Amino acid sequence: MNYIANTRAALAAALLGAGAMLNAGLAQAETTLKVGHVFAADHPWQIALEGLSKDVAEATGGEVVIQVYPSSQLGGDREVAEGLQLGTVEMGLFGTGALQVLDKRLIIEELPYAWPTREKAYAAVDGELGEALAGILAAKNINTLSWWESGYRHITNSARPIETPEDLKGIKLRVPEAELRLDTFRELGALPTPMAFSEVFTSLQQKVVDGQENPLATIYASKFYEVQQNLALSGHIWGSAILTISSKAWDKLTDEQKTILRDKAEIWKEKEREMIRASDEEVLAKLEAAGMKVTRPDPAAFQQMVQPVWDKYESVFGEDLLAIVRKYSN
Repeated sequence: MNYIANTRAALAAALLGAGAMLNAGLAQAETTLKVGHVFAADHPWQIALEGLSKDVAEATGGEVVIQVYPSSQLGGDREVAEGLQLGTVEMGLFGTGALQVLDKRLIIEELPYAWPTREKAYAAVDGELGEALAGILAAKNINTLSWWESGYRHITNSARPIETPEDLKGIKLRVPEAELRLDTFRELGALPTPMAFSEVFTSLQQKVVDGQENPLATIYASKFYEVQQNLALSGHIWGSAILTISSKAWDKLTDEQKTILRDKAEIWKEKEREMIRASDEEVLAKLEAAGMKVTRPDPAAFQQMVQPVWDKYESVFGEDLLAIVRKYSN
């Protein structure tokens, strides 16, 4: 049994125990927080959120209950982000690319090839970069609880294997609704097509687009291997997963409940990151077993081609934020 399966099995047993305690009348839920995300129910995000829910319920004696809604049940990224700002959604977990609808600076971590290692990215979002972006969100009535991980993004397609930037030329590639991602793949010669995540599988299946780009865990959990033959381990972007709560919901919690929620979110940050790291090799083997042809393109040529993207967005992100990214990425 793999790491994620072990984690889920342990959570299931613990949740049964917590449920029995609540049903016995030992605690009554006073505050319910709904948290939404776009990925499937077997994705590490879902498993980690289930664990967070269990731990918070236990630590608050059932006074705070987090209900987890995967697969865009509370809406897509844009809807959840806007709902957080308006206070109509309590919590959300998503990549920062989804937040550019609120402020374009929030997508800075997704500059192509910014993070040569996970450790450098972790240091940035756990440090000065995370603090700066959390400040931007706070001004939008959204509180940042913790910086989890989405992972390195890779390219799949049904047209041909990708070895060099030339191989991307003319490939119609689904990307999130983020101008930075569009510009990145335009520079690489692809035909980027913005599209909500919930529409991706059907669009790949019906050949509306040729390919997409996502972390390995997402590629597998979303079963893109059923409609895509080629996987290029491009690692062009590393993405965090930001766990947020609306200011409206946050203000309803007591100081003690706030401390518990933050502390448990940090604990599950580490566990979620471990799940992402542990799943990469396992998932890659499963994707190959499912018939995907895997290539490992040299990033050097890709890095050179996307330099104009960095130049273009200097005025968008500002010198201060870019200085932080460069500090941690070098």
